[in-house]
Amino acid sequence: MDRPVTQPELPAKTPDETPTMSRTLPALPADGLIAVVKRDCPTCELIAPVLADLQQRGALAVYTQDDPAFPETVAQPIDDRDLLISHRLEIEVVPTLIRRSGGSETGRTYGWDRAEWEKLSGAAGLGLGLPAMRPGCGALNVEPGRREDLLIRLGETGLAARRVDFGNDEDEFEAIFERGWTDGLPVVPPTERRVLRMLAGTTRDPKEVLGLCPPNLVELTVEKVAINAVMAGCKPDYLPVVLAAVEAALDPAFSMHGVLATTMFVSPVVVVNGPVRRQIGMNALGNALGQGNRANATIGRALQLIIRNVGGGRPQEVDRATLGNPGKYTYCFAEDEEGSSWEPLSNDFGIARGTSAVTLFAGYGLQGIVDQKARDPESLANSFAESLKVLHNVKLAPACDALLVVCPEHERTFRAAGWSKARLLEELYKRCEIPLERLEQGALGIAEGYPPGVLKSSRNKFRPGGLMIVRAGGSAGMFSGIIGGWTGGGFAGSMPVSREVKS
Repeated sequence: MDRPVTQPELPAKTPDETPTMSRTLPALPADGLIAVVKRDCPTCELIAPVLADLQQRGALAVYTQDDPAFPETVAQPIDDRDLLISHRLEIEVVPTLIRRSGGSETGRTYGWDRAEWEKLSGAAGLGLGLPAMRPGCGALNVEPGRREDLLIRLGETGLAARRVDFGNDEDEFEAIFERGWTDGLPVVPPTERRVLRMLAGTTRDPKEVLGLCPPNLVELTVEKVAINAVMAGCKPDYLPVVLAAVEAALDPAFSMHGVLATTMFVSPVVVVNGPVRRQIGMNALGNALGQGNRANATIGRALQLIIRNVGGGRPQEVDRATLGNPGKYTYCFAEDEEGSSWEPLSNDFGIARGTSAVTLFAGYGLQGIVDQKARDPESLANSFAESLKVLHNVKLAPACDALLVVCPEHERTFRAAGWSKARLLEELYKRCEIPLERLEQGALGIAEGYPPGVLKSSRNKFRPGGLMIVRAGGSAGMFSGIIGGWTGGGFAGSMPVSREVKS
């Protein structure tokens, strides 16, 4: 296994850590034709007589990826089992035929296409006894793992992070724990190969700076995000979603530093909308907020590790939560758009339906709403409203923002009555208006509340726009939930933020 890489802000690499090439690359022919083949390719086997024909007609160098004796039809095939020439030529498919002139490439074709081969080589009548066309095979140098190994051997990774050596007898998982790079659970060691493979999940430049990562305001690059995505257990195709979540967290409106520093329970909750949910296999159905789905679990965890490992947000340091909540490991799920009659959550923030997006909300543990009797929307809305009123404390209004997660069976009740999401929100706000006499100190036998005489009228439990609705969950069970949040906006608070997922 190659050595783990860590965050670039750690001490710079020493000279003996710099990778070197395993051998000097031989010079390529300045003029003539080059063919790259492998024995483990039916099309390469098929066109072996064509290669012999071209070699007899003029200059042709044949590089073989897997068998130095292949093809037997040509004189002196060149051994490229280390794949360095194939890497240098950026071969993706074999067979590939390249023409060079004056030391530069002037044309190439891949697979077997008689017309293209004749055009490129200038030789007529090639392979007349063969089919006119055959697709090629994937080149060995671009196979997962091999490409990354080649970049490492040639010193072409472009990674800025220093590499950390562990001792021969050192357990790498324990070493990572000792260095404080984990959230308390084991992480995947972020080797160069794994980081390079993760970066293949995005077209963005690894050196691109996304912003300053709180709380320490360290420059956060795409590469640093990829390193922590590896540690979290993400797959490369999750990386664009992680990047979008990070960009949302860096938005000043979200106030990531405040989310960490508050003694409240909150942590980032990631809700994913759009086609990417299905493309990467996220769970929006049964147990959507629970364990068992890799994408849900690792995307949220990657964001938390980034804030910890890059930004320095550690518990009992900058993270001052009194109790915290289990979502500080990971809190990420997808909305069930296909099953819903409502607009997706991201649409509420100006992102068009059908666009992949993430919405970040500073929330805490799930509060259940159990209503198995309501069969009309008014009754169910009353249940929802009374449950919402207890957030923070029944005596506090406005209290905090909240994300209402409506299960399919409850949504069906509203759908059958023709209630849109906007209608449900309107009704909930009406029902969450609390009389002033219930909010004053001492009312209900509770000391918490407003001093007598301060309030002149009723107060709503939520600020305008502070209550959001998302549809998720299994098809059976009349159990919805509330994810309470932090104070919405103002000097000490966090606003929900949405960001489009970009490749």
